[in-house]
Amino acid sequence: MILNIPLAWLQLARQKIRFLVALAGIAFVAVLMFMQIGFQAALYDSATQLHKNLEGDLFLISAQYKSLTSNQSFFRSNLYQVLGFDSVESVSPLYVQFAKFKNPNNGLKFPLYVLGFDPVRSIFKFPNIEEKLNLIRIPNIVLFDRDSRPEFGAIAKDFEQGKDIKVEIFSYTGLVGYRVKIGGLFKLGPSFGVDGNLIVSSSTFLRIFQDRPVQKIDIGLIKLKPGANPQKVLADLSAKLPKDVRVITRKDFIALEKDYWSLRTPIGFVFNLMVLMGFVVGVIVVYQILYSNISSHLTEYATLKAMGFKNKYLLSVVFQQALILASLGYVPGLAISIALYDVSKNATKLPVIMTTDKAILVLISATLMCLTSGFLSTNKLRNVDPADIF
Repeated sequence: MILNIPLAWLQLARQKIRFLVALAGIAFVAVLMFMQIGFQAALYDSATQLHKNLEGDLFLISAQYKSLTSNQSFFRSNLYQVLGFDSVESVSPLYVQFAKFKNPNNGLKFPLYVLGFDPVRSIFKFPNIEEKLNLIRIPNIVLFDRDSRPEFGAIAKDFEQGKDIKVEIFSYTGLVGYRVKIGGLFKLGPSFGVDGNLIVSSSTFLRIFQDRPVQKIDIGLIKLKPGANPQKVLADLSAKLPKDVRVITRKDFIALEKDYWSLRTPIGFVFNLMVLMGFVVGVIVVYQILYSNISSHLTEYATLKAMGFKNKYLLSVVFQQALILASLGYVPGLAISIALYDVSKNATKLPVIMTTDKAILVLISATLMCLTSGFLSTNKLRNVDPADIF
């Protein structure tokens, strides 16, 4: 068994240029898979960032809810009905809606997501958000997402330099903008559906969106009393509340958003298809490498077969080569992908982050890819006849 490994290695390393080209091909496929998986994960992570940063044990949404960026409001009175249950400590309404943000530097307008709530207490988990509540209690003072995309202008940079920043916000139905002042910054980041975010008080929100009925909200946050069983409370609320609203846990709230982007949008389908195509391309590339290597060493394999070595041994050599290619090609692919993730994160502001899960997933995929290619490339080796070769 010890002799098997040197044979597999020596066959690959015999032609150094071909070996290096093969490793480059594997590394390229690994990078391709890393980038596809990275952007797919960024799609889901960015779409659910707000869900993860809302203070609540349960959430009330419209029964017609599709995604956070699709307006599906319900009556605020449905949320306050929840206060009649003993296990419920408090409820908080959240308004969300797209507006147009006028860049103060060039006058161009860009879509911005506005989050409105009653700033009596924070409903967000963002760092240092509590100390900024007093700011937005003042009418027309807002908090700007420092990780918003650059088309909104250098708002965060100018604010940190102590500049007084006033901007205009337009509702999609209004012709006249509403003037607000940037009072502070927070960190949420964009997604595939949102370029930037703004946090405002509910009173400022209703001034921006003057055609928005005050009794219509988008998300209800439900905080339970200590010791309450969330599943039991969820079942009780679901049985008593009207059918046009739905009570949901945070886990299911996040899963609902992921399902929307994965199953109901073209971009989710494209990412899933790209991951599959990356694997197929990898199988083809490695197959060509291994098949070419088998063809160039067919005489040696025939000699071994004539000496009494069985197909099992010869096939094991090919599979060892596949594993060598997978492991050695994976390392530079990982290194290059880490650098590309940083570039992508800085360029797009999306959470394109290398994680252990992604590294392990691509390693397993690369290994399976090479083993699959190894299996497909051994057909010629199984049928080789020493008599035909000599």
